[in-house]
Amino acid sequence: MKIYPLLLGLGLTLTLSLAYDANPKMQTYIGNLKNEAKKLDPNFTDFDAKRGEQIFLSEHIGKRGEPISCASCHGKEITKEAKNVHTNKRIKPLAPSVNSERLTEPKEVEKWLKRNFKDVYNREGSPLEKGDVLYYIQTK
Repeated sequence: MKIYPLLLGLGLTLTLSLAYDANPKMQTYIGNLKNEAKKLDPNFTDFDAKRGEQIFLSEHIGKRGEPISCASCHGKEITKEAKNVHTNKRIKPLAPSVNSERLTEPKEVEKWLKRNFKDVYNREGSPLEKGDVLYYIQTK
């Protein structure tokens, strides 16, 4: 019975590795985040999509002083279009499985992670948080 979660986790890790292997730039970016996370925590082993989901869905008092989460703008179902809660601007699906433009350019990924963490958390995300969120997004 305990082998099933282990196999599921191994399969998810392999799937994420293969997805990033297809894009050397993103593979390098993820590798850099892993190196940074390891420097901050010698016990770090890998990012975790479950932690990323918690980061994505958890609500905080954002930079505008109101409760907000990543899902407030991107939606809880990131395979669908959503709308920014402040600007009403339409946001294309965040999930790479339905939007091939997502998670392809490290500069863009870093820019939006920085901006969105500041909007929701009032600070930049740590390497661990960024990696966890990226793993979560990649699973969708």
